[in-house]
Amino acid sequence: MKLLSIAIPCYNSEAYMRHCIDTLLPGGDEVEILIVDDGSTKDHTAQIADEYEAKYPGICRAIHQENGGHGEAVNAGLRAATGIYFKVVDSDDWVNEEAYAQVLQTLREFVMGKQTLDMLITNFVYEKQGAKHKRVMQYKTALPKRQLCGWNDVKVFMLGQYILMHSVIYRTEMLRECGLELPKHTFYVDNLFVFQPLPYVKTFYYLDVNFYRYFIGRSDQSVNEQVMIGRIDQQIRVTRLMLDSYEKAKITSFKLRHYMVRYLEIMMTICSILAIKSGSDENMEKKKQLWQDLRKTDLPLFMRLRWGFLGQSMNLPGKSGRTVSIAGYKISQKFFGFN
Repeated sequence: MKLLSIAIPCYNSEAYMRHCIDTLLPGGDEVEILIVDDGSTKDHTAQIADEYEAKYPGICRAIHQENGGHGEAVNAGLRAATGIYFKVVDSDDWVNEEAYAQVLQTLREFVMGKQTLDMLITNFVYEKQGAKHKRVMQYKTALPKRQLCGWNDVKVFMLGQYILMHSVIYRTEMLRECGLELPKHTFYVDNLFVFQPLPYVKTFYYLDVNFYRYFIGRSDQSVNEQVMIGRIDQQIRVTRLMLDSYEKAKITSFKLRHYMVRYLEIMMTICSILAIKSGSDENMEKKKQLWQDLRKTDLPLFMRLRWGFLGQSMNLPGKSGRTVSIAGYKISQKFFGFN
């Protein structure tokens, strides 16, 4: 059994996947690197995956499948994983070698000890192309450092400070126990990947190292704003799945419930602002329907999200209201550094 399984979803990733894989190889025999070729046809992604499997047997494994999208590639990695812990690293991202060694040492200590760790959290760095200052997402204000914690130990998450796929390593069996299966042919499933397992997390540990490097800058990248507007249906689908997951979860911790509601608030805001910025009547109708459906299924949650600051700012009436919403969003973009 491996200590850590790392899934790398790859789709026509020839230009950058080698760098990603090479930064993971220092993990050695304790790590398995699952290179998931998601039906690549335009380049040599499949051949590169096979090349690494042949060169590093027992460490790298090539998984080939018909194209199913990012979520199905993560699903394939999770199905194949033999590691005690599971991590996703996108093929255009990479990790810091020094922090990587500390991550493995921390996981090793828990596996050898008597306490069970469900979730390891680390910092990640926005490697935004052309940006002089590299923004670091860290959790010092929200989580105790280097100690095993539960949700009652959480302090304060600041606005814009969220646990994302880049910052988590989950216990593999816990992911399977919570029934996690991401939808096919859908982008933005990384939010669901992080969100759905949270009620199953009983223990976590914050390792304050800048481990994951999250690249932003390709014009075709899923987080490019125009690309996101074109895929608004997928953003709404993921948001609906997260709302459904929250509704079904038996959440006993007040602090966890508060955190998950704040996360849903951001998801509803993103869907709303994308609809507004699209300038499309059809997308505005989808936005309206999303809010109406939430009102029908969970009125208390609707009231919390709709009449909170962000909910009100995304639902201002008329053309002038939409202009104000966009202006507020742009200020938030600049302040928090997101796309």
